[in-house]
Amino acid sequence: MAQPAKAQEERRRVERLALRLTATMRDGTKSRVKARVIDMSTHGCRVECTSNVEDDSWVWLSIAGLETQFSRVVWHCGEFIGLEFEKPLAEAVFERLLADQEQLPEGTINELRSIATRTHRMARQAEDRDIAILAELSRKCAVDAVVAGLKRKG
Repeated sequence: MAQPAKAQEERRRVERLALRLTATMRDGTKSRVKARVIDMSTHGCRVECTSNVEDDSWVWLSIAGLETQFSRVVWHCGEFIGLEFEKPLAEAVFERLLADQEQLPEGTINELRSIATRTHRMARQAEDRDIAILAELSRKCAVDAVVAGLKRKG
């Protein structure tokens, strides 16, 4: 399930950028559940969701303004799930999403800080296989919160 953070960075095709989008997710057997997109690239995203999923299973991710994305669960840990889109997003579509989210509101920055704190706490109590995923997510959310905060001040 979990791989060291270094291996994940090397495997990732493009860097994920901080976004906070409301979404719904469902697999073939369950009804839709609410999800929050934490970060995204043209090839996938990380979501926060209470749904129980298995690695390598397939789900549908619906985000307002986007075609529903058929996505493979690459990893899951607690309420956090890494998804890889079956078909990458067009660069123009991704750029539009980024433009809409250019300056994150203060509430979103606080949510990123909260996720960083929660995942840090979870990593300290996690099994060995999950520590790297949680630590990397904690670091990424903390950095995204700082960068977004600096943009607001600039």
